[in-house]
Amino acid sequence: MLRRNRRLRSSAAIRSLVRETIISPDDFLVPIFVVEGKGVKEEIASMPGYYRYSLDLLASEAKEIWSLGLKSVLLFVKVPEHLKDNSGKEALNPNGLMQRAIKTVKDAVPEMLVMTDVALDPYSKYGHDGIVSEGKIINDDSSAILAEMSLTHAIAGADFVAPSDMMDGRIFEIRTLLEDEGFHDTGIMSYSAKYASAFYGPFRDALDSAPVDLKDIPKDKQSYQMDFANRDEAIRETLMDIEEGADIVMVKPGLCYLDIVRDIRNVVDVPVAVYQVSGEYAMLKAAAEKGWLNHDAVMMEQITAIKRAGAHIIASYFAKDVVKLIS
Repeated sequence: MLRRNRRLRSSAAIRSLVRETIISPDDFLVPIFVVEGKGVKEEIASMPGYYRYSLDLLASEAKEIWSLGLKSVLLFVKVPEHLKDNSGKEALNPNGLMQRAIKTVKDAVPEMLVMTDVALDPYSKYGHDGIVSEGKIINDDSSAILAEMSLTHAIAGADFVAPSDMMDGRIFEIRTLLEDEGFHDTGIMSYSAKYASAFYGPFRDALDSAPVDLKDIPKDKQSYQMDFANRDEAIRETLMDIEEGADIVMVKPGLCYLDIVRDIRNVVDVPVAVYQVSGEYAMLKAAAEKGWLNHDAVMMEQITAIKRAGAHIIASYFAKDVVKLIS
């Protein structure tokens, strides 16, 4: 035979030399959960090895992340129960937990790229991403609040806002308000194709943001998050977000949606992010703890698959584990 493909697989050196997909610290966006208090570093029961941090320890965590070569974080806050309502009032507090978290990270590591979650579910007494009225999630009023929330994040120093709610038209509302207020350089990373997935459970534990089980309140988020059976819809949603001003688009979750990642990558000219979500993280941790899977090997295979599918950016709870391994 004149051609033998195995020649390019015959040693670790040649495999590394011709490898098509390379993982580096620059690929990652690190999610961080923030809580009120002092000296708090509490492990999330359903996400072994992942923690909620109070602001004083958030600064140290940001410095450690930076020291590993990771340059971007995505902030989420666990809002105290007494501050939750149906209008997101606390989300607009200029001295709220998110706004203080942004300043904390920027003070600790000024060069760090700070992205922020923009959604009402952490602030909602009903656990929904929008205002609830007569058994429905009200789209336009919710979008207006999301825009105001984004502005407070920009004022606090966020580099990018990341609306994760899936309300129609919210990217236009956010972009317009930011432009009107002079925040021309504040970017938007839109959760453009966010599916109504069963993989979000541990995340909702982390923030206590699951929909409540009450009469006349929607029991799930299927009226605004996408049907996981749909593929073409993801393209429509993503292109609309780009037209409305999104700088980066996201697919969420990750592994079960890599066909969507490739579809979107093939048709857009902006960076594509993928969120490897809490359920994906928790499954591997649980299987590895049982000895059923090799944690590091499967972790690297999953991360590589996400990048190979077309992701420019990977939001992952494995980010620190990966960079420690590849270093």
